[in-house]
Formats: sequence, structure tokens, C-alpha cells
Amino acid sequence: MRGAVLHAPGNVRFEERDDPKTTNPTDAVIRTVATCVCGSDLWDYRGINEVAEPAPFGHEYVGIVEEVGSDVVTVQPGQFVIGSFFASDNTCPNCRNGYQTSCLHREFVGGCQAERIRIPLADGTLVATPGIPDEQHIASLLACSDVMGTGWYAAVAAEVKPGRTVAVVGDGAVGLCAVIAAKELGAERIIAMSRHASRQKLAVEFGATDIVPERGDEGVARIRELTGGIGADAVLECVGSAESMQQALRATRPGGNIGFVGVPHDVAIDGQELFFSHVALRGGPAPVRRFLPDLVDRVLSGRIDPGKVFDLTLPLEEVAEGYRAMDERRAIKTLLRP
Repeated sequence: MRGAVLHAPGNVRFEERDDPKTTNPTDAVIRTVATCVCGSDLWDYRGINEVAEPAPFGHEYVGIVEEVGSDVVTVQPGQFVIGSFFASDNTCPNCRNGYQTSCLHREFVGGCQAERIRIPLADGTLVATPGIPDEQHIASLLACSDVMGTGWYAAVAAEVKPGRTVAVVGDGAVGLCAVIAAKELGAERIIAMSRHASRQKLAVEFGATDIVPERGDEGVARIRELTGGIGADAVLECVGSAESMQQALRATRPGGNIGFVGVPHDVAIDGQELFFSHVALRGGPAPVRRFLPDLVDRVLSGRIDPGKVFDLTLPLEEVAEGYRAMDERRAIKTLLRP
């Protein structure tokens, strides 16, 4: 089969790779229907994370089950499935507590920008749709495998509730999906921090009531101005930089909550500032598997349409252009079709 391999910063190639096999009785192999480039992939693509050797790339996927191991019972060949970027058994204590990305037997699901993928712990990882979904739902179901689930977790971690004021830091795919999540969870006011017209427009379509283009101290001042000098009840940090975390912390009211889902890079929080802020923090790799059944239902019922974050669709063989487009901010998120 063929798939994407990151050889060095800025160097993604589409090349022959070994066909995946069910190496364990709990594995499944799926034929990829759609995959995509994630904003977190850009940390490696840009060389911010070290690229030590060529590596298969990508961690978002939907597809058709082609083969299952002897112990797999909940999915079968021919089903359309979605799964998380971390495989989980969905039965260990951490999974039962709703944190499948901390599963005691977790395994990262990488190499998904490919024609076929091996999925470990298939029973606990994959969720099948009722029949083969219509083409119109493919993009949104794919979004649920990461960015929609991650945006949803940001809102849950920040304890978004009906009537609350929410600020979203980050206007990438996760931040835009976090806007959807905040609206679905009943937020009355949703402030999207964005300085890009196309992303601002989509944020408003998804439910944002206010747009703040300023960043840093100016952005914090603007949010405080919009909230009577107090700050937002909940702030969803969807970037992972030192600047975005500081902005989130200072834009949250005393007693408010931050849900942080951007993979942290050079983030350091001053203990004194946090102590006196009375702000609560919760985040980490989103337990997407917890939310998948609900999100799939919302997509198939037409209640949410997170697939709109994909503003560029390419054949899988043009994956390198998909990375370039996102790196140069010519695209919010690239969808790839084998």
C-alpha cells in the first residue's frame, strides 16, 4: 500500500509502505475512506518536535473494516468505523472513568495518512456507524476522530454550562470545533479569538457571538472589557503555546475554568499567578472515545457539521501539498481521500 512518510522537517513523501496486518488477536485492519492533516502534525513538520528518522504520519481516520483478529467481537468486516488517535481497551479503570487516552494499555494510532491502517484494541477503540454513511457526512465523521472530540473535551474540561460566557483561544480546526461544543453545551456568549477573516466567518456560523482579533495583553483586555472587567467563565485553550496559555489564564474570571487541549510547547505557568487567580485548569489529550457515540449521533442527525473546518480536499497522493497549505495558513484543515 501507499502512505505518507515524514522524512525530515518540511519533507513529507507519499511512498510504498508495508501492508498492515492483524498482528494481535485484538487488532483490526481498515481501508481508509478519509484521513487528514492535523494542526499538531505541524509541530513535527516544522521541526519544532525532533524528527529523528522517517516515520509514517497522521492519526485521524474513518474507514471500512477489512479484517479483524480472532478476539474482536464488536466490529466486523464491511462496517464503517471511526476511532480515536489513541487505542484503548475501554474497560480498564481509567477508561471507565472516561479517560481512554490514559488507558492502562493505550497505544498511539499513527500512520493514518495511508490507504490502510492497523487499529489495535479494536473493540475498545472503534465505533461503527449504523450502515454506510452518506457522502455528505464523511468529513464531519472524520472530524469526530480528533478535532471535534478534542474541542468537545476542551468545553467539558472547562465545565461549560448553559448561560455561561466562554472564550476560545485558537482559531484552528480544534478551536472552531470548540465553538461548536460550547454552543451545544448551552453557552450564552461565545467569544472567538481570531484575526483571520475566513476563520472568523466560520466561528460565527458555528455559534460565536463575539470576535476578538487582538492577542496577548490586548486580547485579554478586550475580553475583560466584554465581560464587565471580570473575565470569561470558561476559556478553551486550543493552541499549546506559552502565549496562548498566558492569554487563557488572564482572560478567565476568578473561580472560572480553563480547558487546555493544545499540545503544550514551552508552556510554563507561574505558581504564584495561578494561586492568586483562583482559576482551575484541566486538560490533556482528549479522551475522544468517550464522546464518539454522542458526536456520531449529532453528525448523522444533522445537529452539528464540524466537517466545514475542512476547506481543502486533496487526493491522498498530494499529502505534501496538504501540509504546505496548512503550514502557510492557506487552509484551516486538509482532508485527504485515498
